[in-house]
Order: sequence, then C-alpha cells, then structure tokens
Amino acid sequence: MTALRGRIVAIASGKGGVGKTWLSITLSQALAQRGLRVLLVDGDFGLANVDVQLGLQPVRDMFGVLTGRCSFESAVLRHEEAGFDVMPGRSGSGGLAELKPEAVERVGEMLRDATLGWDAVVLDLGAGLSAATRRLAALADTLLVVATDEPTSLTDAYAVLKLYGHDRLDGDARIVINQARDEQAGRRTGVTLQRACQTFLLRDIPVAGILRRDDRVADAIRRQAPLLCRYPNSMAAMDTVALARQLDLTG
Repeated sequence: MTALRGRIVAIASGKGGVGKTWLSITLSQALAQRGLRVLLVDGDFGLANVDVQLGLQPVRDMFGVLTGRCSFESAVLRHEEAGFDVMPGRSGSGGLAELKPEAVERVGEMLRDATLGWDAVVLDLGAGLSAATRRLAALADTLLVVATDEPTSLTDAYAVLKLYGHDRLDGDARIVINQARDEQAGRRTGVTLQRACQTFLLRDIPVAGILRRDDRVADAIRRQAPLLCRYPNSMAAMDTVALARQLDLTG
C-alpha cells in the first residue's frame, strides 16, 4: 500500500516587503488549527527570518542538515503555542545564499520525504527569481504568489507566475493579495493580475485570498508572536483562516 503524502504549499513573491514570511507563519498556524500536522520550512536561503519572527533560537538548522552536521529530524523545532513544526534556515549565511544544483535537489528530496510525516509542508521561498527559488517552487503542489497593490509588486508577481507556468505546466498557482485597503480593493488588485495572466500567459490564475491591511500584524511581528495567538480576532487573522479553509488540504 502506498503511504499517503501531504502537500507542499510554497509561498512566493517577486519582491520583498509584501508579507510573505508573515503569511507563511500565519497560514501554517491556521492549517494546524484545522487539525493538520504542519511543517514550516524556511526556504529563504541566506536571508532566513522565520525563527526571528517566531522568537525561536535554533541550535540546528537547514545549513547543518545540508553540511551533514545534523539530521533533518533533529533540526526541526516545535512551536508549542502555535501548534506547528519549523525547519529554520540561517540568516546571512553565504553557504545557503547560492545553493548549487545538487544541494537544491537534496532540499527537494527532503521536502518530498517530509510529506510522509506531515500533512502540509509550508515552504517560505526567498523573494525574487533565483535558480534555487524557481526549482523549489516547481516542486510545490500549490504555489501561492503574494502581491500588494503596488505596481512593482504586481509586475514582479506576474514574473513569478510566468516562470512557474514554464517550469511546471501542470502546476497549481494561486494569487494572494496582501495589505489590501478592504476586500473590494483587494479584489480589484487581484483582477488586475489575473487579467495580465489571461492576456499574456493564456492562463486563468485564481485568487485564493484577500488579506486586509491590519496594524496588529506589525505589532505581532515586533513582539515575535504569531498573529493567531496574539490577535486571533483581527482582520488579517480571520482572512488567513479563510485562506486556509479555501485551500482545503484536509481531504
């Protein structure tokens, strides 16, 4: 009998500063609250900061795994309050900033193996379009591309979607609009990006979620606390819970 595998959900953005890592953390907790076993992997090699946002102090990390200093399992941390596991990266590491193709393949193998132990593997990808980021994005069962209403963010998100479509013809790409003034404004931003994909890529990319701008997000990040722990009834928290429900990974 073939073992049931979980799904890899990668979160990407064309540019930094759109809330990608925050969403990775908050979505991981929202999925855990739905009863899933969740592993959050910091795949922002060289600029990892999942551990910083969560207030964790890892002794082992992905760099140690790749260099053979520790096993994958021994590097995984548990965030008890949030209810999910974390594979930390290493911020500012030159060794991880530019992974060689064989190292990227090893990370990919570890991610696929992790789907045997967790229901959802949430991968926080690095911003931009590096070769390593593209390769890891192509491994995802679902790719969430985060954008805001800023023109540069939309342009860069379109570039990510274009390359993902080239790398993964059967891929499941979806759009997430973050920091929207309200749901209606977020829908308009999503439609703008959707139309560009329909016109130039000949692909219909659904909008998976609209996350409204919420000052409590910045406060939670400053306090190194997951939003769903500190402000579970905030707008952004409720929007992320709705996104987790829409992804429907429990079946």
